[in-house]
Amino acid sequence: MAPPKDTRDSGSAGGGGPTPKGAKGRGAAGRAAEVKPPPKGEPKAPKAPLIVVDEDAQVGIPRPAGKRRRENLDADDDEGAPMPQGKPASSRTSGGSGPGGASKAGPGKKSAAKKSKSKARGPKGSLVGRGVYWLAVAGLWCVIAAGGLFVYVALHLPPIHALEVPKRPPNVQVVGMDGTLLASRGDMGGSAIPLKEMPAHLPNAFIAIEDRRFYSHFGVDLLGLGRAVWANVTRRGIAQGGSSITQQLAKNLFLRPERTIMRKLEEVMLALWLEQKFSKREILELYLNRVYFGSGAYGVEGAAQRYFGKSAREVSVGEAALLAGLVKSPSKLAPTRNYDGAERRSQLVLGAMAEEGMVPDATIKAALADPPRVVKRGGGSAGYVADWVMDVVNDILGRVEDDLVVETTIDPALQILAERALIDTLTQRADKYGVGQAALVAMTPDGGVRALVGGRNYQESQFNRAVAAKRQPGSAFKPFVYLTAIERGLRPDTLREDRPIAVKGWKPENYKHEYLGPVSLTTALAHSLNTVSVRLTLEFGPTAVMKTAYRLGISSKLEPNASIALGTSEVSVLELVNAYTPFANGGLATVPHVVEKIRGPKGKVLYGRPSSVLGRVVEPAYVAMMNQMMRETIRVGTAKGAGLPGWPVAGKTGTSQDFRDAWFVGYTGHLVTGVWFGNDDSSPTRKMTGGGPPVEAWSRFMRSAHDGVPVADLVGLSGASPPLPAPARGGEGVARGGEG
Repeated sequence: MAPPKDTRDSGSAGGGGPTPKGAKGRGAAGRAAEVKPPPKGEPKAPKAPLIVVDEDAQVGIPRPAGKRRRENLDADDDEGAPMPQGKPASSRTSGGSGPGGASKAGPGKKSAAKKSKSKARGPKGSLVGRGVYWLAVAGLWCVIAAGGLFVYVALHLPPIHALEVPKRPPNVQVVGMDGTLLASRGDMGGSAIPLKEMPAHLPNAFIAIEDRRFYSHFGVDLLGLGRAVWANVTRRGIAQGGSSITQQLAKNLFLRPERTIMRKLEEVMLALWLEQKFSKREILELYLNRVYFGSGAYGVEGAAQRYFGKSAREVSVGEAALLAGLVKSPSKLAPTRNYDGAERRSQLVLGAMAEEGMVPDATIKAALADPPRVVKRGGGSAGYVADWVMDVVNDILGRVEDDLVVETTIDPALQILAERALIDTLTQRADKYGVGQAALVAMTPDGGVRALVGGRNYQESQFNRAVAAKRQPGSAFKPFVYLTAIERGLRPDTLREDRPIAVKGWKPENYKHEYLGPVSLTTALAHSLNTVSVRLTLEFGPTAVMKTAYRLGISSKLEPNASIALGTSEVSVLELVNAYTPFANGGLATVPHVVEKIRGPKGKVLYGRPSSVLGRVVEPAYVAMMNQMMRETIRVGTAKGAGLPGWPVAGKTGTSQDFRDAWFVGYTGHLVTGVWFGNDDSSPTRKMTGGGPPVEAWSRFMRSAHDGVPVADLVGLSGASPPLPAPARGGEGVARGGEG
């Protein structure tokens, strides 16, 4: 066996022929000489060290033989500089040319083609790789930033485990005797109703316009939020909110109304919590019962009552669409002030409902053709009733903590008639008489208040002149003077002198400064002669008159002096009307009442007015005499024109000093109604008397109130009069001694 050739020689026979033209080496001038393996059966010669030639210094640097293959591979893929020109390829190696070197020319060209292809492909692959890398890095930082922001926002929220949905403020519904809602009291302006009691198109309208993906998202609508962010960025401001219904609920329950990024982040976190704690239906029910609709109405029930005069259980598709459209901007779109804007918005809601297939197309067309009608609120006189009712409820139950329904004695139809009667009369007579306000109370002979109007316009002034204001009743107080005389033995035909009188320097005069001489008590009361009233008061004593008034129902403090005969002590409309009820019911005491029953949650009865009979305060015979005398006031006296065809009617007018107050209290066996006209600052009117605007307003109201009602009797005016009781002990002579 021939010994192996020594490949370490640098001669031409060393197997390392000339380097192929165009070949490159990593950091070297050329490729190292190739070493061929020995033939089979012969021992392998030791590998020669790889010699790398520095192209500039021509200094050989030995490298480990184990890296030779890697160098060869690197040489194929490297993008190094091209071989220097002007030198033969053989001069760049340590060996000469030979068969081995010549045989490598072909493969060298192939390698160059590979490198050219790799060079064209390399930069593209490198850019994609770098892009993926930096995207991954950016994503990681976004996750870290989001986590940090989450922690930061969480630190500014109350502990999630301690969060509770705030209890909805209690609402009190004040309803009439027929169940009609008169007014609501409470921060929300309406009671909460279950979702199952709402028509399906009501919640669907809100979902269609506010959050179409409500049932599919996890509390935050990412698509909607992204759309809002883009709109806000492009418009350089907060143009859209992008809040889901759950987010809106979170804002309403827990957050401030400000529009900031921080609040938005808090809103998102709380929405996620709400979605974990409540079902979708529970969230929707909470939302619909708390969202604001403008004009002080919160929740769909309050809004439906405010704008349509009906319960949310009864709203139509068009009405539901209008309500849903208000949520975007309730104050701006409230239909009571901007109906056109609200209607245009409701059309968008109907379109959204149609796109979602929530209602049939025919129903949508019908709703578009017949827009909702918003009820007009007049002076809002039911507000006076509701305020008074709340005072009564607080006296009965104390603090209100749950929703209540208060059933009252108010007749909604009569309430409307009473309001119209006052407003119409004021409209026609206010300028002529220089009067700005009026009040009316109508009650049944047993004290049940059927209508109460506390002023011209509740929206302008909530002061209840029917209950809280106390004014001089003038001659409307005289029936208590005459009843005192009748009970002490005088009769309607008893004569007394109508002539000037002086009481310690005080000289009361008649309205027309005329004096008739001897007149009957009936004539004196019918024509409201002041001198006779004063003489009777002095005859029986101011204290006796005061006691009579208290016995019949006056509760204000009365001054026991001679001027009480002319009604100088102040009383309210409510108590004066109540004090007249014994004349209408035959002599029984009454207590004015408006609350019949109070129901709490789930209809539980918390209060029911007990049937109370206070007993007799005036004998029927005396009532009959008083009715006969006060009937003449309407027939021939100061209240002419107050008659009701077919009805026995009685009453008394009153005018206070300097024409500051004008009154008329008249009654039938069906209703007792008192009317007051005057000014809040007690300024004098232009000689307005009780026989003027008060009688006119009273007649307007009572004629409508008695339309179609069966005629009721009045004691002494229908049938035989009751027998007289035994005369009071001491008789007339004893009473004359006190002048007070």
